[in-house]
Amino acid sequence: MPVTKAVIPAAGLGTRFLPATKAIPKEMLPVVDKPALEYIVEEAARAGLRDVLIITARGKGAIEDHFDHAPTLEAALETKGDLERLARVRAPGELAQFHFVRQGVAAGLGHAVLVAAEHVGNEPFVVMLGDDMVDERDPLLEQMIAEQERHGGSVIALMEVPPEMVSLYGVATVEPAEASGQYDLVRVLDLVEKPPLEEAPSNLAIIGRYLLSPTVFEVLRTTEPGRGGEIQLTDAIKTLAEIEPVHGVVFTGRRYDTGDRADYIKAIVRLACEREDLGPELWEWLQEYVRAGGPEGGAA
Repeated sequence: MPVTKAVIPAAGLGTRFLPATKAIPKEMLPVVDKPALEYIVEEAARAGLRDVLIITARGKGAIEDHFDHAPTLEAALETKGDLERLARVRAPGELAQFHFVRQGVAAGLGHAVLVAAEHVGNEPFVVMLGDDMVDERDPLLEQMIAEQERHGGSVIALMEVPPEMVSLYGVATVEPAEASGQYDLVRVLDLVEKPPLEEAPSNLAIIGRYLLSPTVFEVLRTTEPGRGGEIQLTDAIKTLAEIEPVHGVVFTGRRYDTGDRADYIKAIVRLACEREDLGPELWEWLQEYVRAGGPEGGAA
C-alpha cells in the first residue's frame, strides 16, 4: 500500500529546556522564526505524506493552534496589505490534513505509537520524532519510502555516531543490502536500546525516522515495559525483525538534534547563516566575534 500517513509524537515534557518549556511545548520552540515542529511537518509534506497525526498531551494546545487558521491575525495582516506575513501565517495549516490525539499517560515512545493504531489502520506509516530535524536538501524520507516499496516490511533511519555516544541511542546489528538511493541500505538483524559501549554491536544508531509496517501494532500490544519502565519502540522493532523484513537507511546528510540545548543553538545559527535575509549580517557578526576572541574577548 502507498505510504500516506505520518505520526509525530509530541507529548514529551521537554524537561531539558526548562523553564522555557514550563508553559510552551518544546516542539513550539523556534528555530530561527518557525517552530521546530513545522520543519518536521514540511519534511513529511515534501515526501508526499499529507495525512499527519500529532500525538499530544495536556498543555500542548499551542500545537493545534499553530496548525489552525488565525482569523483575527489573518484579517489584520490582510487589512495592512502585509501579504508576505499573511502567507507565512497561513502556510502551516496548508501543509497537510491534521489530526490530534492525546497520549494521556507518558509510557514511552512505543506507547505513543500504539495510540496511533486506530487512525493508521492496516497501512504502513511513518513515525517522525520532533527532536530530529533533517535538512530539506537531504532526501532521507523519500529513500526510506522507496526502499519500503521495494522490500516491504519496515525501514528505519540509521546514522553512524561516535563510540562514546552509542549508549544514548538504540543500536543495530546489520548486514549489507542493495540500496536504490544515495544512502547505503542494510538489513537489520537485531537492536538493543542504549547499550553500554562495551556491549554495543555497532555504532549505527537509530535516529528519529521510522517507516513501520502495521504489524508493529500487534507487537506493541504484547511488548513489556523495557528500559526506564517504558514501552520501547526499539524493543518492538527488534521483535518485528524476527517476523518480517526490517531495513535501515544509513543517513550521511545534515541532521539537527533540537532536543539538545547546544545542538539546538547550532541548528539556529547554521540555518540562519544560510538564509538570504539573515545570513550576510549574522555571518559577518560571527566572524567578528571569533576574531575578537569569542566569550573571552568581550562583545563583538
